[in-house]
Amino acid sequence: MRSKRFLQTLNFPFCPSSLLSPLKPLTPTNPSSQTPTTLFILNHIHLSRLLSLCGKQGNLRLGSSLHASIIKNSQLHRIISDQTNANVVWNSLLSMYSKCGELLDAAKVFDRMPTRDTVSWNSMLSGLFSSGYFEMGFLCFREMYHSGFYRLDQATLTTLVSACYVPDLCYVTAMNMIHGLVFTHGYERELTVGNALITSYFKCGQFNSGRRVFCEMVERNVITWTAMISGLAQNQFYEESLKLFVRMRRGLVEPNALTYLSSLLACSGLQCLQGGKQIHGLAWKLGIRSDFCIESALMDMYSKCGSIDDAMQIFDAAEALDEISMTVILVGFAQNGFEEEAIHIFVKMSKMKMEIDANVVSAVLGVFGVDTSLTLGKQIHTMAIKRSLGYNPYVNNGLINMYSKCGDLEDSMKIFKHMPLRNSVSWNSMIAACARHGNGSEALQMYEDMITEGVKPTDVTFLSLLHACSHVGLVDKGMELLESMDKVYGICPRMEHYACVVDMLGRKGLVNEAKSFIDGLPIKPNVLVWQSLLGACGIHGDPEVGKYAADQLFLEAPDSPAAYNLMANIYSSKGRWKEGARTMKTMKEMGVPKESGMTWIGLDDTVDDTVVSLMILNERSRFDFCQLNLTVFLHGWALEFICSGKDSGCSKEEEEDLEAR
Repeated sequence: MRSKRFLQTLNFPFCPSSLLSPLKPLTPTNPSSQTPTTLFILNHIHLSRLLSLCGKQGNLRLGSSLHASIIKNSQLHRIISDQTNANVVWNSLLSMYSKCGELLDAAKVFDRMPTRDTVSWNSMLSGLFSSGYFEMGFLCFREMYHSGFYRLDQATLTTLVSACYVPDLCYVTAMNMIHGLVFTHGYERELTVGNALITSYFKCGQFNSGRRVFCEMVERNVITWTAMISGLAQNQFYEESLKLFVRMRRGLVEPNALTYLSSLLACSGLQCLQGGKQIHGLAWKLGIRSDFCIESALMDMYSKCGSIDDAMQIFDAAEALDEISMTVILVGFAQNGFEEEAIHIFVKMSKMKMEIDANVVSAVLGVFGVDTSLTLGKQIHTMAIKRSLGYNPYVNNGLINMYSKCGDLEDSMKIFKHMPLRNSVSWNSMIAACARHGNGSEALQMYEDMITEGVKPTDVTFLSLLHACSHVGLVDKGMELLESMDKVYGICPRMEHYACVVDMLGRKGLVNEAKSFIDGLPIKPNVLVWQSLLGACGIHGDPEVGKYAADQLFLEAPDSPAAYNLMANIYSSKGRWKEGARTMKTMKEMGVPKESGMTWIGLDDTVDDTVVSLMILNERSRFDFCQLNLTVFLHGWALEFICSGKDSGCSKEEEEDLEAR
């Protein structure tokens, strides 16, 4: 027997009536005072409840004390002498130790159990899997299965299915075998088993299997729908995820907060601002907009859709800020080009003593560019070292980019060489750094070292390599790299790769070859490709090919002034002033706005053609032409015809138009 005071000596936090009411009172007579004293006897149900409560709360001290009381107290021994009673208490003990993470004690209890049932094995399996002992857990299941004495139930199968996926590890074969056991034991219609199968299949990348399980389920609850919508969104099937969310909304099952989170993730991936606003409105109506996770998902959605003002409104209206929301808005600023605001948020997080992890540091390092303070970057580097983030691969990749963009290639190389673990992003960052600084040969050598170490290149690797080949004039090597993308590594080149090749050929003066290359592309060229060809014509003064490229660019981007401005410059460089004037007049008639913000360079009232040509094309071929081009054209036209005394060849209206310009 144990009194109520005994429970208090074990630091039991409270004595709820639900636990004390079923206890059987005894009133023995005290011989000295003859005053009745009430004592309580714990039966097997009460012990099981107490042990289960200890397991849920992780109260190992109370649970082990109850275990000791069972062993020492003869009354409690008699209570569990019955085999049925014993199983209930033993299973509760086993579950308590497993949930508290004491697997060694759980194993001792398991080994000493007089009898075991399916619940006993399930508790042991759950403890092993939840503690990360996956191989031992599957061995335990094999022993259970081959013993033949225990029937698998839905808890067994759910536990096994959930254990088939852990980060960076996926037991696909085991997953398929367990799915077979689901059918063998008749649990294919069980709701919890189906939900676990959908979740694990999507986590393991078995998308079609997950879809098939969902389609074959007779009954579906909110967990089923959410698992499917979330699985699709997390694996970048954004459009399908949103369609399924709409289908769910039309049915009888109401979405929960996790469902809305998954649908917002799909909107972020699609950059579907309109759909995201509609889901925002639904969340507002349901009163879940103030949830931390929903707020962070909304900020992320608005940021990725380019609506940073809406993201800031949610951020400013938040009742409380945590690390996740601060990180999301910081990344949003960084992705939308608000470098100063991102750095301001980072400083604010530091002052608020918030936890700054590797994600935050790598995000803020991503905003650094050529005009950002190298001193600030070094301070962030120091902070990363103090917070033991110096060996994090994401932080190191960010540091490589930060130092190279701020002009310090040497420190980028130091970071790279001291990295204990390099991934493809690390190599890509270093190759891009070398290409950015004009070290084409070193970039190519880094690529060879990357292959030697067994790291597979990505499409970003080849983009940096083609950029390097373009700047050092290695046309043959660049073409070889482009060919190896598909034939050797199975990477389909993107339009950016083709634009780099055109730029590479154009810089070498191979304008006609660049045009032929474009004509032979397997996909339709876009603005980037035509801009690259037009830029090459501007450098080498090829009006024929330039006119062809400009016409194509007019079709792709009729509102862009780039083609008009550059063609006017090409014509002026060849002395074809009448055609240049018509080009500028066409630009005005089409209503294409002239960009402003730059000045032109004059030398003794003349315009130096070499300087102008260098200013017209920047090394990224982004063709932000502006008032400079028009000024250069007018001065060239005026100087030649005024000095020569020749007629301009333009009509009176065109001359008046030029004068007005």
